[in-house]
Amino acid sequence: MGRGRAKAKQTKVARQLKYQAPDTDLAALERELGSTPRSDEDSGSRSDSDHDGYEDSRWPSYDR
Repeated sequence: MGRGRAKAKQTKVARQLKYQAPDTDLAALERELGSTPRSDEDSGSRSDSDHDGYEDSRWPSYDR
């Protein structure tokens, strides 16, 4: 017993977080994320034949 006050406080805090979101500084977020347009060439994408993500030479192959 005695959990009523603690639960009420948690509910109050949860409501404040849900409905009263602070103002988001979008300019600061943009600077932090370094949002520059990326082209496909810069992304470093490789074709499937260059590298198999499951291939690991440390383990023997168990081909049957």
